[in-house]
Amino acid sequence: MWIAVVPAKNEQNTISRVMDSLARAQTGHAIVVANGCTDRTCEAVRTSAAKTAGKMAVTIINFTQSLGIDVPRAVGAAYAKRLAGCGVLFVDGDMKGDIVHVLDGLKRGIEGGLDMALTDCYPQARQQSRLAQSVLQERARLNRRLGVFNELGFASPSHGPLALSPALLEALPPEVIAIPPLALAFAVFHDYAVGVAASIPHRLLGSTVRSDEHASLIAETIIADCYHALSYAGGEALENVLAEKNTGGGYRSARRFDLLAKFLQALRHLDAY
Repeated sequence: MWIAVVPAKNEQNTISRVMDSLARAQTGHAIVVANGCTDRTCEAVRTSAAKTAGKMAVTIINFTQSLGIDVPRAVGAAYAKRLAGCGVLFVDGDMKGDIVHVLDGLKRGIEGGLDMALTDCYPQARQQSRLAQSVLQERARLNRRLGVFNELGFASPSHGPLALSPALLEALPPEVIAIPPLALAFAVFHDYAVGVAASIPHRLLGSTVRSDEHASLIAETIIADCYHALSYAGGEALENVLAEKNTGGGYRSARRFDLLAKFLQALRHLDAY
């Protein structure tokens, strides 16, 4: 059974199409992590779940407070560990484009031996904006430092759907999953197989167009994440890197690792009974 983790923040207008893509890709269980939603995202998920009853199980984990960027991935991953899956897909709740072929490619990548299967969202990197170029430059710097640029190019777990094998899912610390470039560095450092298994131009993902300020903050977040991943790749102890997990630019300071810790504690309590 394939499992999907779907972070969603106020995606009532897009989440149904995402759920449809997951069902068409023969996903067995979708875990939607509602990230401080103030709209009808959860209702839209329930409506979609009714349509796929018997084909795709759906679990909604609803946080009334915002978890911040990427922390919902860690929440969903922790829940997914409790299920018997052959791999886990990560798909944002606003990716309303036709991505079934991407999901199928990621699944084939894991089934073919990859532990982290990535999507190349910039097959024509030279045609991007100056802001995007600055982010791609940092991704490339990290991938080169890790010795995987020939395999990955500009691909990164920070952008686009991705998939993890059960082995890597089990090995990745939850806090590391919430810092995608660090998760990549962890995988490479521990000799897990990483590679690009799908390709789609960013614009075809169908992601919601947000403000210029948001785009700038996202860029700052990814660049700071890459910087910390580079520290780990350079020999810095993981615990020291994680000690600075809320420092740096962009949205890093808004990541609610405290809420993640409470959720993990609640899961351990449930598993004890």
